[in-house]
Amino acid sequence: MALALLVTTLAGLATCLGGWLGTRPALLAPHVLAASLAFAAGLMLTISVVEIIPGALAGLGELVGPGPALAWVLGVAVLGTLTVVVISALIPHRLNPGQTTGGRELERTRRGEVDARLLGSGMLLAVVVGLHNLPEGLATFVSTLQSPSGGVVLAVAIALHNVPEGLAVAAPIYAATGSRARALLWATLSGLAEPVGAVLGYLALRAVLAPEWLDLSLALVAGMMIAVSFSELLPAARRYQRRTRESLVGFLLGAVVMVLSLWLLAAPFG
Repeated sequence: MALALLVTTLAGLATCLGGWLGTRPALLAPHVLAASLAFAAGLMLTISVVEIIPGALAGLGELVGPGPALAWVLGVAVLGTLTVVVISALIPHRLNPGQTTGGRELERTRRGEVDARLLGSGMLLAVVVGLHNLPEGLATFVSTLQSPSGGVVLAVAIALHNVPEGLAVAAPIYAATGSRARALLWATLSGLAEPVGAVLGYLALRAVLAPEWLDLSLALVAGMMIAVSFSELLPAARRYQRRTRESLVGFLLGAVVMVLSLWLLAAPFG
């Protein structure tokens, strides 16, 4: 359990790297963001479909048989998907971090002025990213408990897409205030939501499910990751891309990297 918490925390703190990048305006290239977001979606979709869901089916199938296991896993995966859809509908998505670091904002920062509206946007993004990271922390924590090497693979996938999230949080705050310390602080706090979500979510699941049914939690987080990929990561990649191939290459690369990683580690869930 300590290892699972450590892996989850490290994955969450990848937002720090994104925060560091967010204080380097020269690296805020939209096509880089598009490719990295699509890459993360490719990683998460692949591990959900190729590894997590089959692992949950195998584990639960030993208890109730293949047919009922399929019905339970698909039902819980759909529940996870709907949960993310509802949360996304409740969270405002008006802010586009890729459009908040233009030249005028940076010029204002160099003159020592603080743009209160831009600062508020950055802080709101930090809250949004923190809420978004709660189910990801649960996914990493549960996966690491089931299979440490598999959990590390998932943590790498989540860390990779936490980097642009940290960048999205830090960039407007840095542009508004000129303070790298403040920008990095908010990026870090948004990432620390992952271990918090891991602990609270796991305790809630244990209170509801018997230990032998915890395979369903894998199906739940797989559904969540599929929904996050389709409702958040891929649309964001399309917004940032200049050419379709940037997102397409990033997505295919993510899928290939995940398949190769799983093959090398040979560590099935369950």
